Amino acid sequence: MNDLLASAVAAHGGVDRWRRIHTITVDAAISGAFWQIKGQSDALTKVRFEVDTRRERLTMDFVGQDRRSVFEPDRVVLERPIGTAVEARDDPERSFDGHQFETPWDDLHLAYFTGEGLWTYLNTPFLFTWPGFVCEEISAIEVNGETWRRLQVIFPDHIKSHTRTQVFCFGPDGLLRRHDFTIDIVGQTVESQLHAADYREVDGIVIPATRRAYAPMGDDQITFVAIDMADIAIH
Repeated sequence: MNDLLASAVAAHGGVDRWRRIHTITVDAAISGAFWQIKGQSDALTKVRFEVDTRRERLTMDFVGQDRRSVFEPDRVVLERPIGTAVEARDDPERSFDGHQFETPWDDLHLAYFTGEGLWTYLNTPFLFTWPGFVCEEISAIEVNGETWRRLQVIFPDHIKSHTRTQVFCFGPDGLLRRHDFTIDIVGQTVESQLHAADYREVDGIVIPATRRAYAPMGDDQITFVAIDMADIAIH
């Protein structure tokens, strides 16, 4: 690990504690203009998801909707809560071919995107210690009177995420402040900045429970994505 990654891993709880974890379970509300554009405005208002910390897998229960999704890099499945499969899609990333930014998503598109996104968020920064990740500290930036050190991370091909090269900004305390990326599957290059806040220590691991992405609208800005985590449990 380089110095910045080592500092971030330590600030978020340390690799020794992380290696004793198998899953993170989160009750959350996810909203924002992005989901409205995709025709999924109410789908994520109350969800419970479980993140696997050993492999790329995420399950999500859509509370009150009698359905759950299972995300893995090469397959997404929609199920009834009892586990009966309703619909599935192999090689789900290919289903976004030809999409434009305004292209609406079906439920399997939603399952894939939320799966790869939330899995990345909850495993940051420990994920970057895995073989195949290439990490480099790049120039720091000043934001609201703080110096944020920035880690550029190149993801290996077998890990599905928003895009291969992403940047993670850490404050003087070593905690994540912002995650910068583009999203390959939305059909055009859109720069996204996901701000992290509301840090909580859960069984020795520090997790930002609130995340926000904003988009300009005239002289104002709108909330593009809002993730609010209520209960977080580590197993």
